[in-house]
Amino acid sequence: MEDSYVLQLLEPKFKEFHLCFCGFAQCEPLHSYGPASRPNYIVHYIMDGKGIYQVGEKKYKLSKGQGFLIEPEELTFYQADQEEPWSYLWVGVGGTGAKKFIQDIGLNSQQRIFRCADGEKLNEIVMDMMKHTRSTVSDLYYLQGKLYELFSVLASDVVIEELMEENKENRYIQEAVTYIRNHYAAGLTVEELAGYLGVNRSYLYTLFKNKLQLSPKEFLTKFRISRAREQLILTEESVENIAVACGYHSTLVFTKNFKQETGMTPTEFRKTNRQAAKDRLLMNQKSPGTGKN
Repeated sequence: MEDSYVLQLLEPKFKEFHLCFCGFAQCEPLHSYGPASRPNYIVHYIMDGKGIYQVGEKKYKLSKGQGFLIEPEELTFYQADQEEPWSYLWVGVGGTGAKKFIQDIGLNSQQRIFRCADGEKLNEIVMDMMKHTRSTVSDLYYLQGKLYELFSVLASDVVIEELMEENKENRYIQEAVTYIRNHYAAGLTVEELAGYLGVNRSYLYTLFKNKLQLSPKEFLTKFRISRAREQLILTEESVENIAVACGYHSTLVFTKNFKQETGMTPTEFRKTNRQAAKDRLLMNQKSPGTGKN
């Protein structure tokens, strides 16, 4: 679980570069997100504590003062430390020029990890952003200005780091992750994945456990449920349609797997998270700076 405060914009005004969402979270021990892929660039910054960030087989151990980049449609996983769980803020950006803006602060697919000494300023900017929850022209212009201010801080203070726990590329894992991302909705099975890679299930299991600490079946399930969580929050699609879109032929199996992963049924999750989002936005309007950090 995590105690989080979130601002999400569904209709950006600026096409080249714009804020999609931002937030702050205080995580409980071992709270994790993913494996999942997102449609936007997302920059996370760690205000306190420790955790891990994983992209494919690359794993980074990160702590206070560091940050990490998530690229669009990149399969990632991150988890809070058991003893010192992290709190972090994040900013998601999009637009036709988003890639260039990300590169301007020194980040790209080969350089995902950074350090920034001015974390308090970043926190101040994000908390200020979350005060402006209305989609008025005035608020949208204000948020655009705060976004540029945040990137100004990053551009001046970011120190690029590449602290990989593992840097040996594994062709099978890379291909497996890509294949899952592209075919999970078609009812992909572990047998089909092993057949595509040309390896037996036992070897595939060993690879996944050694590199990702999950079995192929666990990884595939977590990825599907992460996709389902996003669709339940962001769309009005029925649970049945979301189940099919995430590769489940049976709504009952989908609901069972979803509850095992989240502790709630899909319907309960949608209702709880939408109400929580409304409550957080109302809280931010009243006192956005009182969140844990």
